[in-house]
Amino acid sequence: MHPPDPSHDLLELTQLEQLFDAPRDVSVVKEIDHVDANYAAWIAASPFCVLATAGPGGLDCSPRGDPPGFVHVLDPKTLLLPDRRGNNRIESLRNLIADPRLALLFFIPGLGETLRVNGRARINADPELLRHFTVNGKAPKLMLVVSVEAVYFQCSRALVRSKLWDAASQIGRESLPKPGKILADISSGRIGGASYDRELPDRVKATLY
Repeated sequence: MHPPDPSHDLLELTQLEQLFDAPRDVSVVKEIDHVDANYAAWIAASPFCVLATAGPGGLDCSPRGDPPGFVHVLDPKTLLLPDRRGNNRIESLRNLIADPRLALLFFIPGLGETLRVNGRARINADPELLRHFTVNGKAPKLMLVVSVEAVYFQCSRALVRSKLWDAASQIGRESLPKPGKILADISSGRIGGASYDRELPDRVKATLY
């Protein structure tokens, strides 16, 4: 496989649009500007979403997960997303301070369709509301208050092609480098290594919340 020939780059919108048919009615009608009862049911069933943000430092795409329904539908125009413990890089949060726009992509195990929410977010630390998200005696430090601008489901083609939920497509953990090896290689042995990998599962369990 050779490097892409720049002469084939699409530089104009017209070049792009002529490659595609006009979207079908279903692709347009499914988008609404609020969370209705159907889309609320999907959000309530989802234990995982991906959060996309942009800011002066660049783009960020970050996983978010908890028991199903961890993203609360406060009303048809507002979602509450608790911010759980992570690696403290807080790139998503830094981006939202500068640019409140975000996108959420919800996954539901076994379901081919995904749910897309576009909107804007405020970072909020209301202690009374945060107590509602307490798990194992620990409340999150803050939450995202998402003002919904667009909601729509995305078809199952990508998940069907990827066989994401197909147990037969799962690979053994030993077939890919573990985090400890990656860190050791990058740092020339300064951090990471086999001890890191041995301790990681227990450390993750101890610091989930």
